[in-house]
Amino acid sequence: MKKGIHPRYHDVVIKCVCGNEIPTRSTLKKINVEICSACHPFYTGKHKIVDTAGRVERFMRKYNLTEIGNAG
Repeated sequence: MKKGIHPRYHDVVIKCVCGNEIPTRSTLKKINVEICSACHPFYTGKHKIVDTAGRVERFMRKYNLTEIGNAG
């Protein structure tokens, strides 16, 4: 590698607003995040799949289906 053209690589701690800290290495000196794997709903098990627009039901009514894959 050529000398003097690469950025410095530091040991840093990623800090989340929930208080979780993750040690890593980066070219940045400080990393703050709003959400991490410790507080994200998908990873904590509080994730809910919500079909708010009713897309599935609308599709079923549009094509007169009782089950997916079966014509009704």
